[in-house]
Amino acid sequence: MRIAVLADSDTRWKWGALTAHRLAPGARLDGRLLRGRATPTARQLGEVGVRAAEIGEVTGTEFVRTAGRDRYDVVVLACVGGAVQAMLHGLAAAWEGAPSRPVVVTGYVGVVYEKLADGLLLRHGADVVLANSPDDAGRFRAVYEGAGAETGCVTEWALPFLGERRTGPPDDQVRPYTVVFAAQPSVPESRADRGHLLRRAVAHARKHPEREVLIKLRSKPGEHTTHIEELPYQKLAARLPGGLPANCRLVYGHMGEVLDRTDLLVTVSSTAALESLHRGIPTAVLTDLGIREALGNHHFLGSGCLASWDQLDAGHVPEADPEWAARHGVPADGSGEAVFAAARQRVAELAALPSLPPLAPYYTPATAPGYLPAVLARHGLDHRGRPLPGRAGTAREESALRRAGRAALRDAARGAYRHGVQRVAPLIRRVGEL
Repeated sequence: MRIAVLADSDTRWKWGALTAHRLAPGARLDGRLLRGRATPTARQLGEVGVRAAEIGEVTGTEFVRTAGRDRYDVVVLACVGGAVQAMLHGLAAAWEGAPSRPVVVTGYVGVVYEKLADGLLLRHGADVVLANSPDDAGRFRAVYEGAGAETGCVTEWALPFLGERRTGPPDDQVRPYTVVFAAQPSVPESRADRGHLLRRAVAHARKHPEREVLIKLRSKPGEHTTHIEELPYQKLAARLPGGLPANCRLVYGHMGEVLDRTDLLVTVSSTAALESLHRGIPTAVLTDLGIREALGNHHFLGSGCLASWDQLDAGHVPEADPEWAARHGVPADGSGEAVFAAARQRVAELAALPSLPPLAPYYTPATAPGYLPAVLARHGLDHRGRPLPGRAGTAREESALRRAGRAALRDAARGAYRHGVQRVAPLIRRVGEL
């Protein structure tokens, strides 16, 4: 089996690549990175730990043009909702009249706590919309039913990066009790809130010198993730009076490897909390900044994981409610293979059919004439899903020198964009506050 994964950021590449691996172990995997501000770097790709037979950057129109010709069995769309909708329309137009087509799969990278209806309806039209838990599956079907959209595409699943449940000590080495603060690029957003969380993590390290406190960061300076990070913790840490204590440090790398040595995970609302719970690691979802939809920690109401740094400083160890965990895709016994197997069988059955009906997204020029055209245009497509004039994609015969020049220009543009986001924009906001 051949699978193409289209991803537009590091976390979505991780989800898409691991989803492909779970759906069809041993299949050939080709990676296609949607060109944009968050296109992952080589380091970010390597951190995922999944190898692709072939990987390269594409525009939306290039992907539409080549996806049918390359004869894939499955296409996984691991992108933001608008990009998924554009690709569904573009692929529907490209495959029009073809005797067969690939199975199209999409879903969400992690916890779905905002823009539920918007994101779901933008993903409607795929053959399979993966729901990461029984709770998500029910919510997804309710949205589609309420909109009068077909619900058979919703397929229960589990997050593909949930590792094996840890049943004993993480290793045989003598090491300190390790607390990991899993930072997020955009939650919280303000300098004051991010500074508070960093200072409290550092204070915890100073209060418990026998412990090791790791601040797990998503990206290095200059890299971008799914969400824009205007105030990287690296810069905030560099300005701390006295710096970081000896038992507190910044770390990068694969989350699974960091969790292998974790005794307590602390976060605001990161999907890392679900990975941690699945491994049986005590997990604290912080309430220091309130329990708010904007933070996403409201998703963990009833989980037993909500706690503040004050409580953690005093020795509190959260204990997750097993019923909540099971409803939200984290079975208490660590199982998950049965759910993976069910989705795997569904995709295999669809791929084995001699033909599939045309892709039929809920949004059409008739149902959303004031919304859909703009969504498609952002990805170089007209209202019928056809490439706009001049956006049909790069010709294969383009010279190596011209390709190199285009790549250098893109890198320079990304650098300018990141500089603007991380340096110029915060400065303008500060000046505006004077």
